[in-house]
Order: sequence, then C-alpha cells, then structure tokens
Amino acid sequence: MSVSTQVSRSGQGDAKITRRVLVGTVIGTTIEWYDFFVYATTAALVFGELFFEPLGRENAVLNQVVAFATIGISFLFRPLGAVIAGHLGDRLGRKQTLVLTLLLMGGATTAMGLLPTYAQIGFWAPLILMVLRILQGLSAGGEWGGAALMSVEHAPRGRRGISGAYPQIGAPIGMFTASLAVSVMTVAVGMENFVAWGWRIPFLLSAVLILAGYIIRRATEESPVFEELRARRRELSAPLRVLVKKHPWEVVRGALVFAGNNAAGWVLIAYIPSYGVNTLGLAQGEVFAVTGLAAAGWVATTLWGGSVSDRLGRGKTFQIGYVALIVWMIPMFLLIEHEAIWSLGVAVVALTFGLGFSYGPLSALYAEMFPAEVRYSGTSISYALGTIVGGAFAPMIAEILLASTGWSPSIGLYLMALAFISLLAVRGVQDRRDAPLT
Repeated sequence: MSVSTQVSRSGQGDAKITRRVLVGTVIGTTIEWYDFFVYATTAALVFGELFFEPLGRENAVLNQVVAFATIGISFLFRPLGAVIAGHLGDRLGRKQTLVLTLLLMGGATTAMGLLPTYAQIGFWAPLILMVLRILQGLSAGGEWGGAALMSVEHAPRGRRGISGAYPQIGAPIGMFTASLAVSVMTVAVGMENFVAWGWRIPFLLSAVLILAGYIIRRATEESPVFEELRARRRELSAPLRVLVKKHPWEVVRGALVFAGNNAAGWVLIAYIPSYGVNTLGLAQGEVFAVTGLAAAGWVATTLWGGSVSDRLGRGKTFQIGYVALIVWMIPMFLLIEHEAIWSLGVAVVALTFGLGFSYGPLSALYAEMFPAEVRYSGTSISYALGTIVGGAFAPMIAEILLASTGWSPSIGLYLMALAFISLLAVRGVQDRRDAPLT
C-alpha cells in the first residue's frame, strides 16, 4: 500500500485526526519551549548574580557574558539529543519519542526551580545547573523534529507548509508564556523577592504543564508515514548510518538554512530584553510587554509564511524572509538606540516578518529534504546543528560585540552575515512540495 493511499484512508483524509495532531503539536512544543525560554529569560535577568557571583564582583560584563554562555551550552548537546531521538523516532515512532523528550525537558526544568544558589552550596550550584541545562539540550534536540514530522506527515500534500507551521508557533508562544510568567512574578513579589525566591515559581510551574502535555501527546495518533515504514521494518535497521552515508550534504545544507533565523530569534528572545532593561534602563514590565507583542507578531508571520510556502514554494518563501532580515538589521538597532519603549516595539515587531517567513516553512522544507526512513534523524540533526551555528551563542556574541565596539548595529552586521549564508544555502534546496513523502 502506498503512503498516499494509506493516508487518504486513515491519516490525512481524516480532518478530525489532523486537527487533533496539530493541536497536540502546538501544545507540546509550546510547553517544551516554555521550559527552554524561561531559562533564557531568567538567565538574562538574575542568574549571573545567583549562580556566577564570583565573576560579578570583578567584572559585571563578564558576569553577564557567562550567564548568556550557559544558554549556549545546552545547544552543544542538541545534536546528541537529535541523534538519540532521531534514531528512536525512525525506529520506534514519532509519538513515543515525543513523550520521552517532553518528560526529560520538564523534569530538568522543575529541578532547576529547586536548585540551591551559589551562596548556599558554592560551586556545586553552577555545576548542577549546567548538568540540568545539558538535559534540556538533549531533550530539545529531539523534540522539534518529532513535532514537525507529526504535523507534516499527517497533512494533505498541498497544505504541508501551513500544517508544518503549527509546531513552529510553539516557539513564540512559549517565549510569550515564559516572559509573562517572569513578568507576573516580578510585579507580584517585587524585584528583590523575585531575586530571592520568586524566580523559582516559573520553573516549578513546568511540572503542571508537563502533566498536561503528557496527557495530550499520549492521545495523539502516530504518523501515517511511519505506520507504513513500520510495515517495512527492514528499512529501519540503521537510519543514522544510512543518513550519514547517503545524505550528509543535505544535513549540512539544512543546518545552514536555519542558522540565520535561529541567531536572530535568540537575539530577540534573550539579548534584547536584557539590553533594554540593563543597558537602556527601560522599565522591565514595558520591555516584557513589547516582547509579548513581538511574540504575537511572530506567531502571525510564522503561520503566514507556512501558508505562502504552499503557493510559492519553501525556498522562495525563505528567501523573502532572509532578505527582509538582512535589510532590517541595521535600522532595527538604530531604532533601539533611541532608548524609548515605542522605538523598541517598532524594531522588534518589524523583525518578526523576516523571522516568520524564514521559520514557518521549515518543518515542511526539512520533511521534503529527507526520505521517510531517515527523516526524523535528518530533520532533528539538521535543526540541532543549525542552532549551534546560529543561536547557541548569539546572545553572548552580541554582548561581546557591544562591549568591544560600543555600537549596537555591530550586532546587526553579525546577524546579517549569518542571514546571508542561510540565504545562499536555501537557494540550493530543491522544490518538492508536490512530491509524495515516501
């Protein structure tokens, strides 16, 4: 039985199942990214003081650089998580692997909320924090690929772009939810109490969210494409070995395609809020409100970009997004330098157009780049490597560039360079939006 025949009978032909899968992927990725972003948001505000206190006594900039570096460390372990989850996802199924990654991420995040600080247990505090951060990286490395494939492999052929955009919006929604949780806590208990104990609450909230996500994911149907592969078990013997042997350049290209978007996204998520509060002296509540507005814009443009890619093709839509990012980078930082909340808002909301168009079609583009028997591995590893090249240390590099040049548009030049590399990479991706996912 062919994939298209099977899908028409059981998977993509059943609109109710498809909707349930899309809702499940959105909720699941939102919860996972909430965990990831609540760390980034808190690290930007207070972790330098709480876990890296000795550095701050001598050099406040170094303190912040190290706090941002801890965001990047987890990215180094995402390829390993992608390898493990990709192998499991291509052998055992997308659904089971997604449940495992969700539990791993939630457990690590909840444990962070219970972790003593440097003042309480000394060097053990940052050491344990790094171990938990590594576990988050392992989980995130496998999470996105599975969610992306569940949505795309359930989708009708002409709607893969918009369907694949649904797990993508989990990132901006998670960003908004994390920012909201931190903002509410700082307002509710005050900054002094937030530093003392209030920062723990958003981390502990993850335990409740993970329970909800677990229930939803357990009820989600397995991908119809994987169900057919299960019947052809022989092809699943060594998906990672097949990927490395037959598709290495697709993995490299896939990583470069995503790098520019990921770097710009992480500067928005982690660096700009810290810069607005700590450097420009803007009110924290106002900065978080602007971040939430940017997240809403990112959701809208991501869905828009996915939909457009079903008509124009993935590559052309990506190119529109990357050209927009390149053109906007310098004006964005010049606007931010006005030191006004309105200019910060205009700067980051306009950024989301380029972000959405170079993010919304990503699930469908990756799914169409790799054959089904290695698709989870190829998608997850490409994505994980792209985050290392792109966003892993982007907030840290931004902090170093500002400290060394004193000119924030230098950060824009760095992001423009990465976006240009991604633009060149995506131009070489073959348009397969009308091809079956076999």
